[in-house]
Amino acid sequence: MQNSSGNLTSRLAVCSWSLQPAAPAELIARLQATGIRRVQLALDPLRETPEVWGATAAVLRQNDITIVSGMFGCVGEDYTTLDTIRLTGGIAPDTTWEQNWRNLQTIAAIAKRLELKLVTFHAGFLPHDGANPNFEKLRDRLARVADVFAARDIALALETGQETAAVLVEFLDKLARPNVGVNFDPANMILYDKGNPIEALRTLGPWIRQVHIKDAIRTKSPGTWGEEVVAGTGEVDWAAFFAALDQVGFQGDLCIEREAGMQRVEDIRAARELIERLSA
Repeated sequence: MQNSSGNLTSRLAVCSWSLQPAAPAELIARLQATGIRRVQLALDPLRETPEVWGATAAVLRQNDITIVSGMFGCVGEDYTTLDTIRLTGGIAPDTTWEQNWRNLQTIAAIAKRLELKLVTFHAGFLPHDGANPNFEKLRDRLARVADVFAARDIALALETGQETAAVLVEFLDKLARPNVGVNFDPANMILYDKGNPIEALRTLGPWIRQVHIKDAIRTKSPGTWGEEVVAGTGEVDWAAFFAALDQVGFQGDLCIEREAGMQRVEDIRAARELIERLSA
């Protein structure tokens, strides 16, 4: 497959948290082992343990590694089951909102120092009905978050999967914050059982700021998690996926994410090799 928006491999990056590094030197060694020199950087370690991670940007530069974007998580998130993450995910829970609000302001300052233009996160499960009282609450919170990053000229991208593409588009329309878009993850659409990832991509096309390369198998028991698998061995039709990305005009970064398994470097290399074959 010849991709009309340029060589896919030149747009690849690795999600730093996929490599489970304990320090910048470990991140660099594992990145080098994947054969990719571009990274989406988890920002929470820089906030939580600056004595370990404070010099990350300088060390990455010294090793000719580019940070393409950042990511942060929210406190209290429990991914044990779909029910637990529905209750605890993102900025939706009242019990963790104040701590998350403090944390993300620090994250925005860190992202600015790193000269990042994009940061991604899971906002939490978005209400499907605009009449739901939680709809206004989450929209107001997300507007506040968006404004914190906009003040620093940073875009936000919401992770996909916790709602259908149609629900997410409706929410983004009503949010009306031009610096907020989508980090499209095809595997999440499968893991959360929220529709066909290719159709979802076309629906969300104008909103896509970044893409995660991740694969999964849909659950056979509704209400339970699907299974994340090595890219190319799951249900994502990658040739159709990249063709759809071309059709919607997306030319941004493609960040390989692997959150399961015990051989992350090897799995990320397998994803890179899949993209190389598709891009040939």
